[in-house]
Amino acid sequence: MAIGALIHNYIPEKYISMVLGSDKIFAVILAVGLGAPMYADIFGVIPIAESLYLKGAGLGTVMAFMMSVTALSLPSIIMLKQVVKGKLLFTFITIVITGIIISGYIFNYIDKII
Repeated sequence: MAIGALIHNYIPEKYISMVLGSDKIFAVILAVGLGAPMYADIFGVIPIAESLYLKGAGLGTVMAFMMSVTALSLPSIIMLKQVVKGKLLFTFITIVITGIIISGYIFNYIDKII
């Protein structure tokens, strides 16, 4: 919640929309890259996502960030590595990242036309 409060109170809207706006081509990929190593459950990431969305980040970008935090967090990958072989883990991560990125771009597109 502290990160959400910091974004809400201290980062100007123009910076968020300049980097993570729905019209930015690499916004979804950046959101996935920033969200994947974070460790939080879905309830912990909601304040961050709300702050990003209210500051101008695209809907698909915010959704991709939320999905990457919950599905690809570093502790989750470490636990999966204990029970899954490396090749299967790599395949899982690749499929999840690809699905999240595609979903993010689709929702950014839908958000623009609505």
